[in-house]
Amino acid sequence: MQAVRYHVLHETTYEYGSPISLSQQQLHLSPRFLPWQQVFEQRIDIAPAPTWRRDGLDAFGNPVSWISFHAPHDSLRIRSAMNIAVVPHPTDAATLAASLPWDVLRERLAYDAQAPLVEDLEATRFLFESPHVRVKHELAQYAADCFPPGTPVLVGAQALMAKIFAEFEFDPEATTVSTPVLEVLENKRGVCQDFAHLMIACLRALGLAARYVSGYLLTRPPPGKPRLIGADASHAWVSVYAPGTGDDWVDFDPTNNLLPDTEHITLAIGRDFSDISPLRGIILGGGSAEPEVAVTVVPLDEEEIPAALRDDAD
Repeated sequence: MQAVRYHVLHETTYEYGSPISLSQQQLHLSPRFLPWQQVFEQRIDIAPAPTWRRDGLDAFGNPVSWISFHAPHDSLRIRSAMNIAVVPHPTDAATLAASLPWDVLRERLAYDAQAPLVEDLEATRFLFESPHVRVKHELAQYAADCFPPGTPVLVGAQALMAKIFAEFEFDPEATTVSTPVLEVLENKRGVCQDFAHLMIACLRALGLAARYVSGYLLTRPPPGKPRLIGADASHAWVSVYAPGTGDDWVDFDPTNNLLPDTEHITLAIGRDFSDISPLRGIILGGGSAEPEVAVTVVPLDEEEIPAALRDDAD
């Protein structure tokens, strides 16, 4: 199968109101290695240069960089550039229908006196509440009509994805990163992060394991128009545990009502956004400052990398 190649540039800029005297940051800006995702080149450039930097893996197996600054600075620019190939990995209707009945899987994952199956141990980390995901009966009730008894777990997940897509409105002004998931459920408005958290919360409220996935989604400019540099954005979707199907996890994108394939580029996987936010940390001084974020995703088989995105660009 023919892989689709991409160049991705993710730039984050802070302009502080006064100098920062001390800063420590954690970066999730390097793409995750997956069976269907090949990473050919990836680099993170930071200005000013950090006093200390270490690269490694976090508790969920995602690439992560830790940096600290011990000298005063009044701005910060982080530029993550990567060349990636995504191999087609469609999930067909037969695979969805062949997944375990959701209620059978729920019982298999349930906490009781018996130890979980070895193959389920990793999934059990994604059963419980996390900072942005609540496990409440209102969420189980909302999802209940998608999961009649005996429904294959992936068929139910697809129905829940379609329900969220149909009943919620994309509205970037309706929420913030800290908006509670129950408020999103009540107002039925939000962005991709909200819809991912909501779907995960519904699944966990039913006793199923679900992960939060961050990454990028290819967007196409209008016909005849050039690609705008920095006009794209990070994206978020959901991964549902379904043992016996491929690598045991299947992705769903409730914002677009589709199963991700070659136009979704995976950056990191966690319990929710708080585990894998692109940049988080602490600073001493500087006052309040909102970052300027610019993301550009270029399909290399269709377009050349614009001059402004090349490594030698100013």
